[in-house]
Amino acid sequence: VALAISADGRTLSVCKTGCLRQVCVAAPPRPPSFAPIVVPPSTFSADMKKTRGDASLPHGPVTFLVGDDEERVEHVSKCVLCVRSVFFRTMFGIGMKERDAAEVTVSHTDLASFTALVRYLLTDQLDLGEGEGEQARRALVLRELAQMYQVPRLELLCAQALQESVAPATAVPLLEA
Repeated sequence: VALAISADGRTLSVCKTGCLRQVCVAAPPRPPSFAPIVVPPSTFSADMKKTRGDASLPHGPVTFLVGDDEERVEHVSKCVLCVRSVFFRTMFGIGMKERDAAEVTVSHTDLASFTALVRYLLTDQLDLGEGEGEQARRALVLRELAQMYQVPRLELLCAQALQESVAPATAVPLLEA
């Protein structure tokens, strides 16, 4: 018995007792691929420049009461929030009740995720926590927050992190989230 495989790996030739037989071998299907997510450059520096000299921006800090337990995220600059997020610019800039409020309740999320959102707005740093499953779950929740608070670059960073981290080990925690 003699065996030969074609250069492209698709055909197997078998010769047994003078009889040549060719067998077409199907290549395994390629895994699905996704177009890479393109994240635009940071606008952090340009955003920080906007905080100087704009009298329409609110001044002072705000404290967020987060989740059912109303855990505190304290001393967050309203001015910085406004230049980094259209949502906060609207909330603190056009006479809504939160404009002059010292505390704002955020009941729809958990403390770690909201803190990660605020940290991103203040520093341009993405914090997804530790551990593959935890990072994927946080990226999912933080992406939803970024969408809600109109922070498009953070939304894309989270989508990119999800795309890179989805695997069998992370799929179950994501489905449970």
